[in-house]
Amino acid sequence: MSEPIPAGGRAVAELDLKPALEAVLMVVDEPATEEHLARVLERPHREVADALRELADEYTVQGRGFELRLVAGGWRFYTRPAYAAAVEGFVLDGQQARLTQAALETLAVVAYRQPVSRSRVSAVRGVNCDGVMRTLLQRGLVEEAGTEPETGAILYRTTNYFLERMGLRGLDELPELAPFLPEADAIEAETQEGVPSFDPDAPDTDADDKTEL
Repeated sequence: MSEPIPAGGRAVAELDLKPALEAVLMVVDEPATEEHLARVLERPHREVADALRELADEYTVQGRGFELRLVAGGWRFYTRPAYAAAVEGFVLDGQQARLTQAALETLAVVAYRQPVSRSRVSAVRGVNCDGVMRTLLQRGLVEEAGTEPETGAILYRTTNYFLERMGLRGLDELPELAPFLPEADAIEAETQEGVPSFDPDAPDTDADDKTEL
């Protein structure tokens, strides 16, 4: 039995590759890998990889308002930073959704120490981080990553969505932490003994952490 032919009358493998890539990338919800795109479009991986890079270069040369980036292991369209003001004015209508200081601190600890438990994050920050961790989970920036063998505590790590929002290809592109290690280790050493084992479902008592992102 033959494969169905699209409404346009051409099989997927017969479509022009670059327009086909553009059409698929217009509807993706997260960065699409080269392997996935090659499978969907029935083309060799190398051919798809070359076409993606050529498209990215063409958009840059043409000065388009969007660009094609390789982020978090996949490709996706993004608006060009030079036109950020126009996009913000249209989408946000003057309102910007920002992470609170507490959320930024908590996210940074998870990013650099993952996989890490809530109590460990609380020890580094010196405050109960349960409320903020729940918010980061809801926003899709962190996720569960198993349990700690010694205590059974749930471990957390950052997600691909975190990489996407940060514009990183992988965790190895995080800024070097070395300049901050002495202070971070000192804070953790001072607070580790005094931090109790927090119940994830207990009410959040840290006034700073109650603020939603």
